Amino acid sequence: MAGDSNEGVAVDVDVLIVGAGPVGMLGAILASRHGLNALVVERRDGPQTAPAAHVVNARTYEICRQAGLDMERIHAAGKSEADAGHVNFVTRLAGDLIGRLPFERQGDACLAYTPTPLRNLSQHRFEPILADELRASDGAELRYRHQWEHSEEVGDAVISDVSDLDTGETIRVRSRYVIGCDGAGSRVRKLLGIEMVGPPLLQCYLMIHFAANLRELTAERPAVLHFVLDPEAGGAFIAHDVESDWVFMHAIDPSIESVEDYSDERCREVIDNAAGTTLDAEILGKGTWWMSSQTADSMGRGRIFLAGDSAHRFPPTGGLGLNSGVQDIHGLMWRIGAIVAGRAKPALLETYEAERIPVAQNNAHQSLTNAIKLVELPATLGTDAEPTSKRLRASLADPAKADAIAAAVELQREHFDLFGLQLGYVYDQGALVPEDQPAELDSPSEYEPTARPGARLPHAWLDETGGRSALDLIPIDRPVLFSFGAHDTWERALGEPDTDADVVTVRIGVDTPVLDAWRDLCELEETGALLVRPDHHVAWRARSIDQASDLARAIDVVTGHTNRQD
Repeated sequence: MAGDSNEGVAVDVDVLIVGAGPVGMLGAILASRHGLNALVVERRDGPQTAPAAHVVNARTYEICRQAGLDMERIHAAGKSEADAGHVNFVTRLAGDLIGRLPFERQGDACLAYTPTPLRNLSQHRFEPILADELRASDGAELRYRHQWEHSEEVGDAVISDVSDLDTGETIRVRSRYVIGCDGAGSRVRKLLGIEMVGPPLLQCYLMIHFAANLRELTAERPAVLHFVLDPEAGGAFIAHDVESDWVFMHAIDPSIESVEDYSDERCREVIDNAAGTTLDAEILGKGTWWMSSQTADSMGRGRIFLAGDSAHRFPPTGGLGLNSGVQDIHGLMWRIGAIVAGRAKPALLETYEAERIPVAQNNAHQSLTNAIKLVELPATLGTDAEPTSKRLRASLADPAKADAIAAAVELQREHFDLFGLQLGYVYDQGALVPEDQPAELDSPSEYEPTARPGARLPHAWLDETGGRSALDLIPIDRPVLFSFGAHDTWERALGEPDTDADVVTVRIGVDTPVLDAWRDLCELEETGALLVRPDHHVAWRARSIDQASDLARAIDVVTGHTNRQD
């Protein structure tokens, strides 16, 4: 493919997105909010039908809220904290309870830190909502049964070939950018020659998707996850809907068996054995899932970028995969939007990789750490060396082992409380003016709000009813200068001849209520200011008006200018 960038072009868009999972569809919605045209192509014939990810964390909801999605519909699709607020460790589903922990922070206590607490929202329920939102977005188009084949940069564009799987027609698409959101086996990533770093296979699981109403069975100890620790029936039940929609994950050895070896009848035997009772389940589907822990060595080449699972694969122990992908596309799309609108230079895109790869590496490390910690349970129970039900019963009946077993359960608490990791990730480099490194927190569960550059702006309510958050003051397509005093001086600094940027100003105490407690949290003096990017991350902190002369340089960084002559 070469030559004139317009030759044979059937579709001309700003952004071509490959893959219609949550990351790809949200990318198109965000593109629309930036006034861009976006085409999403997906080889599947519709949204995900089998369960996959089931945790949508607070940060992802904040991004959906900023994008103007129907948050009432999204929340209604999630599971209640009563049904999905715990994790159980059991002998079998209907057997004895070995231990029980809270599952993430979902309640009203979170509202001091975020306007949108985490909920358990299964991907196959999230995707149809996003598809509807995408179709209602100006300039966004979704085409199922369309497969991306190839892309090549030609001048200031990317020319791509897309196959219509129904007609066999090849459609040529011209776009400014291409974003590969096409999953763990990303063909876009392979085209770019980007390598994955880390172990490619940690474990292979058989995933059995089944329908059953297990509310009565689990009524005394409802949970979203039930880890079955009997080695003769081991696995994990995931309650996507306690009354109708379940998955059982069962480790298999792919060198000796595959999903083809599991008929529906054999699948029922597996889940009944793990339940310790007959579930009368309807098998809806089955497949294999390969657990790995890898990150890409780059997030793109030229005008072609990666986001989501195409750039990182995490163990499920942490629920970070989908949510990290949403952060990726949020961080990428504000840059593309600013560049296309002429508010930023192309060099701004170089900071995308600098910010997101370290976050992906940290999330991969934490997810793998969580997975390794789970090994402590069979080790303490003695079922790693003697994988029998008899050994499990003996260990649980031994009073001398009770404290050690309780400690092994307690060791898992951090795994199911990653609040600090979800909201507290901080970019150390990129489109920001860095400050000195703070001390690292002892635990990913800890969240300490901070306005340090690179951090997500701390949340604060703007009214007593809890209707509007400080995060709501940040438009999706413009940086914001928050001034806490000396407002006229900050306005003049923005108007200096060498300060050429489209920046929204918010005068705290004038445009908003007085927020002294929030100013103190941000560690600012009465005349301080914050420059915040469209993705909610702080780009620059001026502790007082004395730093006003540095504003132009901070705006340069946010807009990708390398020198004042750009």
